[in-house]
Amino acid sequence: MAAYLFITFAVTALLGFPIWVVLAASCFVAISAGSATPMLVIAQRMFTSVDSFPLLAIPLFMVAGSLMEGGGISRRLINFCNALLGSFTGGLAMVAILTCMLFAAISGSGPATVAAIGGIMIPEMVKAGYSKPFAAALMSVAGAIGVIIPPSLPMVNYGIAGSVSISTLFAAGFGPGILVGVALMIVAYFSSKKNGYGLAAKQSFSWKNVAVSFKEAFFALLMPFIVLGGIYGGIFTPTEAAAVAAMYGFVAGTFIYRELKLKDLPALLMNAGKSTAMVMVIVAAASSFGWILTSARIPDAIASFLISLSDSKYVILILINIFLLIVGCLMDVTASIIILTPIFMPIVNQFGIDPVHFGIIMTVNLAIGMSTPPLGVNLFVSCGIAKISIEENAKAMIKFLIANLIALILIIFIEPISLTIPKLMGLM
Repeated sequence: MAAYLFITFAVTALLGFPIWVVLAASCFVAISAGSATPMLVIAQRMFTSVDSFPLLAIPLFMVAGSLMEGGGISRRLINFCNALLGSFTGGLAMVAILTCMLFAAISGSGPATVAAIGGIMIPEMVKAGYSKPFAAALMSVAGAIGVIIPPSLPMVNYGIAGSVSISTLFAAGFGPGILVGVALMIVAYFSSKKNGYGLAAKQSFSWKNVAVSFKEAFFALLMPFIVLGGIYGGIFTPTEAAAVAAMYGFVAGTFIYRELKLKDLPALLMNAGKSTAMVMVIVAAASSFGWILTSARIPDAIASFLISLSDSKYVILILINIFLLIVGCLMDVTASIIILTPIFMPIVNQFGIDPVHFGIIMTVNLAIGMSTPPLGVNLFVSCGIAKISIEENAKAMIKFLIANLIALILIIFIEPISLTIPKLMGLM
C-alpha cells in the first residue's frame, strides 16, 4: 500500500496536478490496489478531519482578514508604520516589513498579508526608487511572517494534528516572528543603503505625524489586543476569537472607518470562501494521506531510521529541518503540517524536544517555502502585483532567504526565543 501511495504521489505531482488532487489520487490508488480496506473509509476520514471545532478558526480568520483589507485597515497600518520608520535609510522597505508583522496579527495568512500589504507597498516602493524585483522579493518573504506571528493558520493545523495547545503555540510565535522581522529589516537597511533605494521617499521624523497616524490606526491596532487578550484572558477559545475578529473587522470597516460598503461584502466573502475551500480540501486529503502512512507504519520506520543516525537531538533537528526545507518548496504548508506532524511526533517525544518549540520550528521552516519556487504561493502573489517574472523575484530574494535561514537556526538552537513568552504567561 505504501508503494502505491508514493508512486502515485510522485507521478501526479510531476504531472503538475494541484496538491489536493495529488493527495486524494494517491489515497484512492493505495486503497484500491494495495489494501482490502473499503473505499468508504477514505470518505469517512476526509469528512472527520474537517468536522472539527478548532478548524472553524480557519474560515473565520479568512473572513476577518478579507474584511480588514476591504475596510481600509491595511492602509492605516502602513501610514502609522511610515510615520515611525519613514525617516530611516530604506524606511519604506522597513515600513513594509513592520506592517506585515502587524497585519499578521490580524489575518494569520501569508498570501493574504502579501496581497493586502503588497498591493499598496510594492507600487509605492517602485515609485520611491526601489527596484521592482527588490520590492516584490521583500513582500514575498515578509508576507510569510503572517503565519508565524499569531493568530496563525498553520499553528492551528499543527495544534490539531499534534494534540498541542493552540493558545500556547500562539504565544510562542511572538518571539520568532519578531526575530524574523528584525532580520529582514537589517537586510533591507543595508541593501537600500548600498543601492540608494528610497531616497525620494525619505521624510523627517515627527512626533505629530506619529500621533496623527496612531489615532487613525488605533482601531486597527486594537484588534490584535482584543483577539489575543481574549484568548489568554480565558474569555474565549482561539476558534471563538476568530469569530470575534471577523465581527470586529466588519464593525471597524463599516461603522468606524466607513470604507466597507454592504455592496462589497459578497465579493469579499466570496474571496474568503474560495481561500477557505482551498485550505479545507487540502486538510481533508492530507488527513487521509497521513492516515494511510500511519496504517503502513511509515512514521515508525522513519523514526527508527533517524534515531539510528544519531543520539543527539540537535543533529536530528538539523536533519529534519533540511528535509522540511525541501518539502516546503514542493508542497503546500497545510498539507505538509498535517502529513508530517504525526510522522515527527514520535521522534520529538523520543528525544525530549518540546512539542511547542518543534511546532514553531516547523512553522518558521515551512513559511520559508511559501516564498520559494516552484510552489511558493507568496511568490506568485507578489509577482502578480509587481508584474515581473518568478526568475527576477527569486534572484532578488536570495539575501532575504539567507536572513530567514539565520533566524531559523537561532530559533532551533535557542529554545527561549520560542518558549520564554509562554512560560512567562504560565502556559507551560
